[in-house]
Amino acid sequence: MKRPVRENALEETLNLVSFRGPEIRDQTSVLLRRYGLSDSYKKHPDIVLQQLREMASDEQDIERQFAVAELAYIEGKKAERGKQFGLALENYSIALTSSYDYLFSPQFIENRSPYDPEFRGACDLYNEALEDTLRLLCSNKQFKPGSNFTFSASNRTVTIETSMPGGWGPDDIDHFEFVSDYKIKTLNNRHQTYGLGVPLIAVRKPPAAPSDRDRYYPEGVSFAVTAMLRSVRDDSSIDKQQPESRCKPRCVLEFFDPLRQNQIHLANHWVPLQTDLTTPLAYFLDTPQFRAKNLATEGLLNPNKNQDSKGLYMLEPYDPTRIPVVMVHGLWSSPLTWMDMFNDLRSFPEIRERYQFWFYLYPTGQPFWISATQMREDLAKSRDVFDPARRDQNMDQMVLVGHSMGGLVSRMQTIESGDDFWRIISDEPIEKLRGDPEDVNKLVSTLKFHPNQSIKRVVTIATPYRGSQFSNQYTQWLGRSIIKLPKLAVLTGSRLVKDNPGIFKDTELLTMTTSIDSLAPESPIFPVLFRAQSSPDVQYNNIYGITEETKLFGGGNGDTDGVVSTVSARLSSNGEPDPRDYQVRANHVDIHTKPETILKVRSILLDHLEHLDSKDRVAENSDARF
Repeated sequence: MKRPVRENALEETLNLVSFRGPEIRDQTSVLLRRYGLSDSYKKHPDIVLQQLREMASDEQDIERQFAVAELAYIEGKKAERGKQFGLALENYSIALTSSYDYLFSPQFIENRSPYDPEFRGACDLYNEALEDTLRLLCSNKQFKPGSNFTFSASNRTVTIETSMPGGWGPDDIDHFEFVSDYKIKTLNNRHQTYGLGVPLIAVRKPPAAPSDRDRYYPEGVSFAVTAMLRSVRDDSSIDKQQPESRCKPRCVLEFFDPLRQNQIHLANHWVPLQTDLTTPLAYFLDTPQFRAKNLATEGLLNPNKNQDSKGLYMLEPYDPTRIPVVMVHGLWSSPLTWMDMFNDLRSFPEIRERYQFWFYLYPTGQPFWISATQMREDLAKSRDVFDPARRDQNMDQMVLVGHSMGGLVSRMQTIESGDDFWRIISDEPIEKLRGDPEDVNKLVSTLKFHPNQSIKRVVTIATPYRGSQFSNQYTQWLGRSIIKLPKLAVLTGSRLVKDNPGIFKDTELLTMTTSIDSLAPESPIFPVLFRAQSSPDVQYNNIYGITEETKLFGGGNGDTDGVVSTVSARLSSNGEPDPRDYQVRANHVDIHTKPETILKVRSILLDHLEHLDSKDRVAENSDARF
């Protein structure tokens, strides 16, 4: 939601929005009285500012240095209100220079203390002066990432060089928005850190000639960057004999990716960056481009129409140094359902430094085994695109996180089918199957498959391992009445039934089943799915809910999350406790947005890292013996 007035850390301190305009702090008033400048400041603030600057350059008075930054910022605000943009830029650059010197100049090292409230005030002056400078330059369209530019402010000429380290490049940027212009409406938590720099929303520009990789990034995706002036002045170019006002500042403006870097080395100090990971995400979720893709209802009711949108999506550049976590939504849902968990998980440095998050979108009206087949193909294609030489080791440590039906889709990526799934529909050898080769191949790939060896862990949440009572005669009839099955799948099944009379035991599984039908507890696929052999290297973790609320579509309270019974949602099949099961008090719909669930997933991801790192340590020790 757009703010009526932008967020500014100095708003209350300097009374920026008061009727009388910006006002200096009481501490600065005391300093002006100490030097006999109070009356002069009321009449000629610009002259007093210049006098203080000259005194500050001659003496090591850190309080006066702070006052210069504050007065310059206030004068910049006044000039901007008066449409004197050149004068405003000059004063903002003085505020930047003075606050930078306050924070980093060696001459103040003995008097500078991070415990002094003025220290944080100097950080705020630096950040807000930089933001106001960028706003003026953006409004005049004077700068673009990847290019250098110069602007004149009164008697000063400032050169700014730009750089964009990280996964995204200058050519990826369409435009910037300022985080301070927006507030969050729907995401539960806003994750930000405090330091130096200006948090921005970078909106990605569609490439003129999209590559195979570009199809994985949604149109209009926005991402977090922090703008930071690495150096305010190039001291080597300054003529020491000239007064400070004639020095020509030279700046290096860098746009850092806070997912990859949350501190920088500046003036022999490690400086934390001011960051905001949530607002850029919320900005993207509010775009027309995202809403056009986020059609959960269309994916349920018309899977045929939703086929073009299915597939893997990434909200950040592919990074071979981080492990993919693929999030798979459930019935009547979309990747939007993961945004609270995604937002919270990557707020933990130890998670975002080692993991990258991907999202799988599929039409939920079709049977889950068809979606599993499509996901198997889509994961294979993504490996071919991003790591065709199979050199990225982290791609072989992939984690899947699936909610509800998405848990079934995820589990089917890691099991060996054998002949068991084929036996559900036929007692005849699969070699007897006749028909169009493409039709035959589609059916065989759905029923005969091998585990994806790149997946090493699967986390399922509220998953109906033994079906759900939600799928009953009423909901199945309703589903068949309103869900339009994929035409290609229906026609393929119908042709195969016609071409193979007497070979199939249950033709309905091929031609009429919707996703709701596929979740019926009596469905023959669940016993086969549950006993199927999994890849020996994959680990499973399971989170299930329990609620006191009334079941969906009637029924009383009991051991259920409102949609899936506890018996069906557990991995244990004999009533004995299973250490892989974890219970959360939550209902089926929002269990994956609950803090307890998110923290459990974090714990599982950390355990995955510990397991992986322990194998590396064993390998190192083994090598050391030789």
